[in-house]
Amino acid sequence: MINENIRFLRKSLTWKRTWNAVKAYTGYYLSLLIKKPIVWGFPPVVMIEPTNICNLKCPLCPSGNGTLLRAKGNMTLATFKQVIDQVHEYSFMAVLWNQGEPFLNDDILEMINYASEHKMFTLLSTNGNIHPEAEAVVNSGLDSLIISLDGASQDTYNKYRVNGELSKVLDFAKALVAARKNLNKINPLLRWQFLVMKHNEHEIEQIKQKAKKLGVDNLVLKTVQIYSKDDIAKFLPENPRYRRYNVKGDNFELKAGIPNRCPRIWANCVINWDGEMAICCFDKDVTIKIGNIADTPLIELWHSKRFNQFRRSILHNRKAYEICRNCGESVKMKIKQN
Repeated sequence: MINENIRFLRKSLTWKRTWNAVKAYTGYYLSLLIKKPIVWGFPPVVMIEPTNICNLKCPLCPSGNGTLLRAKGNMTLATFKQVIDQVHEYSFMAVLWNQGEPFLNDDILEMINYASEHKMFTLLSTNGNIHPEAEAVVNSGLDSLIISLDGASQDTYNKYRVNGELSKVLDFAKALVAARKNLNKINPLLRWQFLVMKHNEHEIEQIKQKAKKLGVDNLVLKTVQIYSKDDIAKFLPENPRYRRYNVKGDNFELKAGIPNRCPRIWANCVINWDGEMAICCFDKDVTIKIGNIADTPLIELWHSKRFNQFRRSILHNRKAYEICRNCGESVKMKIKQN
């Protein structure tokens, strides 16, 4: 990940953004000490949802399995630009996903280009089954691309990426590597993300070899998030090393516990496709209402009384919230490779 860190610093580091980050994290640590929310400045990172529609039917994804309750749609280019215009002086990074497949938004390359022109580091995650031409992606200014690919064979891959085609994803990765070379560019840095599950944990060594052969920059092995006792037997790997949970019978709980802290809600803003601000990406249906940037400036929503009420409650009893009891915060989601 060294090359990605260097690119991040070269592209997005400014004194104004650095000072803003210092203020944001200072406020967070002071909040931990006094148990009251202190929020200074803008969020250093902004997650923007281009769409919450997906072309696959992944069984553990609310968008894919049909359990996502909020309306589906695509963010307009005008809304996207509104977000970037409000944050680009202070925020380092634009994370371009939440629910859904970002490449389904017809304006996605223009969105990437707009954020990139404003010197924000751009990061996008895709399932790789539907996408623009590889050279167009490279020329968009995208800095880093996560490609989700969880199987060494079509049979294994399709057990989770339902309706997906392994060959399409591999061809896309190959095309991106070739396009970077042809255009004499290093971006986007390519990260192959492999969710380790019961049906694919035996393929890890094969995946390492495939990633090396493809020429991607990084292979990330990641633990899978489950939601019910039925998911334990179906999806959790046999090897406890590949789990983020402790399991006792039909019960499971995060190995890291649920500490009363969360830097995400001091540093990472989430704007969904319709302009609604979510407290974080784990509030998938926006059950905690903050407001919409169509009505209120982003910075006012970020510092709003409603958001600070939630921050205050997290400092005292985070486990009271269902979305926090199965959150990735404080969890080592990436699996250390031998």
